Amino acid sequence: MNTATPLAPAAPASPHPLQGGLSLKRQLLLWLLLPQLVLFLVGGALAYRIALSYAEKAIDQSLTQSVRSLSRQVKPIGSGLLVDFPKAAQDIIEQDPQDRVSYMVSSPPGRFLLGNGKLPGPNASVRIEANTTLLYNVAIDGKPMRVALLEVNYGEDASPQRLRVQLAKSLAVQERLTTELIADMLAPLLLLGALLSVLVYGGISRGLQPLTRLQAQLGDRRKQALTDLSPIELTQAPQEVHALATALNQLLTTVRRSLGQEKRFLNDAAHQLRTPLAGLISQTELALLEHDPAALHQRLTKVLSGAQRSAHLVHQLLSLARHEVEVNLQPLDLAALAREVACDWTPRALKAGVDLGFEGADHLWLAGAPLLLREALSNLIDNALNYAGQGCEVTVGVQAQGDLVLLEVADNGPGLADADLSHVFERFWRASALPGGCGLGLAIVAEIAQRHGGQAKVLNQTPHGLRVQLWLPAGAAR
Repeated sequence: MNTATPLAPAAPASPHPLQGGLSLKRQLLLWLLLPQLVLFLVGGALAYRIALSYAEKAIDQSLTQSVRSLSRQVKPIGSGLLVDFPKAAQDIIEQDPQDRVSYMVSSPPGRFLLGNGKLPGPNASVRIEANTTLLYNVAIDGKPMRVALLEVNYGEDASPQRLRVQLAKSLAVQERLTTELIADMLAPLLLLGALLSVLVYGGISRGLQPLTRLQAQLGDRRKQALTDLSPIELTQAPQEVHALATALNQLLTTVRRSLGQEKRFLNDAAHQLRTPLAGLISQTELALLEHDPAALHQRLTKVLSGAQRSAHLVHQLLSLARHEVEVNLQPLDLAALAREVACDWTPRALKAGVDLGFEGADHLWLAGAPLLLREALSNLIDNALNYAGQGCEVTVGVQAQGDLVLLEVADNGPGLADADLSHVFERFWRASALPGGCGLGLAIVAEIAQRHGGQAKVLNQTPHGLRVQLWLPAGAAR
């Protein structure tokens, strides 16, 4: 007999505990305001470079104009020079006490003729062309200065001479202009940045309000010790929060269903165990009072029978509770499984005088849980052997019906009344007064069928007998 090898289900990943960290609000503020600060600093540095460039251009333009004006005040006369540099012009150049201005006229270049200070020339490697202004930086008395240099030719063509005019201005003016430009540029940006930060903070606070309300609702339920498992209601919330609320509602539904199943199991167990336990206590008390060995044996036999019924009831209740959870389905050969279960029950059938057989395909694959399907089929065969009667035939059948797979157990026993067919899958319902049952076998079968995405049906046979069917989806093939 060929059987399918069950595939081991993948081990679930171990959940990781939640670790504390920065709040979502702080993280959003950090990721929004930190780039804003970086951009502001980078923008400030670029603005400083731009302002410095414009200030340098302004100073260079002023120096160029001033040095040309000064050069025009020196006029050649014959072989000499006429310096027309009145005191008023000198006062204009030196009028700003904070802006140090130095000038020097030399001819030949480097030989001092006129000025308020000696100014160094450019590097020897720099080529100086006549009538072209040259700008360069020097340090005078440890202070940086910007110098404009202009050389002009004078004298006769046979013996030309060159006149150098230099005008130097302190770079403090450049720094002052740069500072003023930076202040004028960055002050509005700083105000806009502060306003933007306030708006970002307010937007984040408003956007996180749904999460705050969700936290408040869950906090209230925690105080109620999880007695309130109703769905969470959130209105006017972002899609992400709605998705979180939906996931929590699904979790609450699962918890509510699990608690309901647990409560139902406890109620059923308490209700069904009360009677047999009371009977056991009563029979034990009577046995203790018996002195006749035969009567004592009879009492103890009843105690054993009651204990066996109680054990069977406990087993059925635990099986029912175990099957009310989600199952992992795997490919299996239902025909091979049914044939194997039928063979296991053959000795019991022979002892009960029942002809137990199997009909169906050699192999029929579906997605299922082998242990659950084996128990469901065992319950169906057990019911058929108990209630069909001696001399009857019980047939286990497996066949494919389109996208479904039919697993059934049929007998030619007395069957059930049509009015009783709708109650056979109810818990603790029994149509027979014969001892040994507790009314949970077919309820377990129905639960197993539902866990496989199928359903259980029962119908009478003609002319007599009962047929219990499990219709299961074929699912994944081999």
